[in-house]
Amino acid sequence: MLSTFVIALREGLEAALIVGILVAYLVRTNRQQLLKPLWTGVAIAVIVSLGLGAILSFTSAELTPRGEELFAGLTSFIAVGLVTWMVFWMKRTARTLRDELHGKVDSAIMGGPISLALVAFFAVAREGLETALFIYTNFKTVGAASSATVGLVLGLALAVALGYLIYNRSVKLNLSKFFTVTGVALIIVAGGVLSYGIHEFQELGWLPGADAFIWDVTPWVAKESILGSILGGTIGFDTTTSFLQFFAWAGYLVAVLAPYLSKKSAPAPRIPAAV
Repeated sequence: MLSTFVIALREGLEAALIVGILVAYLVRTNRQQLLKPLWTGVAIAVIVSLGLGAILSFTSAELTPRGEELFAGLTSFIAVGLVTWMVFWMKRTARTLRDELHGKVDSAIMGGPISLALVAFFAVAREGLETALFIYTNFKTVGAASSATVGLVLGLALAVALGYLIYNRSVKLNLSKFFTVTGVALIIVAGGVLSYGIHEFQELGWLPGADAFIWDVTPWVAKESILGSILGGTIGFDTTTSFLQFFAWAGYLVAVLAPYLSKKSAPAPRIPAAV
């Protein structure tokens, strides 16, 4: 529940702020008549993102056990790569995001309402498709679909509410700290997803060491227990963790967190000025 909540809150707020930037720019430049195509693009992006989540779930359910292991492993690796790229992308481009979006809007307006709808679509779909893929792989890691769904719904609801309040200047949120902290949380969750993907490939026999455990705590913590699900979905803890899983998980966290938290990296977002 906690991991899906963090994912939905972080990615949902990013999307909400991007929409807020676009809406605020049109309102401020007295082009409210263009809000309809903008919201149309946003709505289509949301539908496409939900569709991807449904396709992933349906595909997984229709596969053979071995096919499901392959599908889960591949989607896990893709999700880890995509999320890792996105957290660094946001940190690097946050200061210029407003001007970049404004420039795209100005160019799109010259092409008509459809061009503006496409700008809104791609801006939101980037966040939505990433969220759908990462949420799917995290659901597989957590195992407890009911609690994970609750976390997803609560995270998205809070993201939309915060985005609206920030747009209306009803609340001030230190987005620099927020995105830094949630970025670290996403990286930790991604480490767990990476470990899960490795486990699936070990089950397939494509990676070695499936039975070489660095620990096996199933006598004390059941994999399907609440504690096991929480630890699995947040920090990537598995009750039976192989040496390969552990070293890949630890290596990923060190390799990614060190540059992400480095002061030499680009400053974290200053998005409040955008709306």
